[in-house]
Amino acid sequence: MLLHGFHRSSASWRVRIALGLKNIEFEQKSYTLRAGDQRQDAYLALNPQGLVPSLELEDGTTLTQSLAILEYLDEIYPDPKLVPSTPLERAEVRSLAQIIACDIHPVQNLKILQSISALTTPEEGPAWAKRVIFEGLAAMEKRLESVAGAYCFGDNLTIADICLIPQLGNAKRFDAMGDWPNINRVAENCDALDAFQKAAPQNQPDAA
Repeated sequence: MLLHGFHRSSASWRVRIALGLKNIEFEQKSYTLRAGDQRQDAYLALNPQGLVPSLELEDGTTLTQSLAILEYLDEIYPDPKLVPSTPLERAEVRSLAQIIACDIHPVQNLKILQSISALTTPEEGPAWAKRVIFEGLAAMEKRLESVAGAYCFGDNLTIADICLIPQLGNAKRFDAMGDWPNINRVAENCDALDAFQKAAPQNQPDAA
């Protein structure tokens, strides 16, 4: 498999974690987002949205959108299982993952921050990101009060954890961390795992 991404892209980070947890070998091709590499014709032919990540499979099929990629990997390589087996538990886990992947991350990513700064002031983009991340993670903390164990949903890793850890990377970058005991406990447990460590941005080939 070939993962098209960027070391600091939180969506790419999610896929790296899942590939690592499932012990799937893969190669990486990096695109510097601030330089606009992802909007070049060669990449747009692969992913017309001009977003990362894209996962190119062995047969040449290309998958986009990180949550769709995570669920595909979980169906094809079910060990360890990252989406629960019962309908109610699946809905709970997907809901937690989507708080981040659908409601926090998209409105604080580079494209949005550049647009906000262009319409207002250079300082307003980062300030917006800080507000969005803090408010979203505060809501996540409240959700975790009733469902979290060692991880976001009980004591088994799920796609919710895979979404949370990269978002915390963004929270630290924008100084948007809060006093969140459940989130911090989950993060500590995830950060102790080899797959999460290897997937971290600073450990990627394009981080230098």
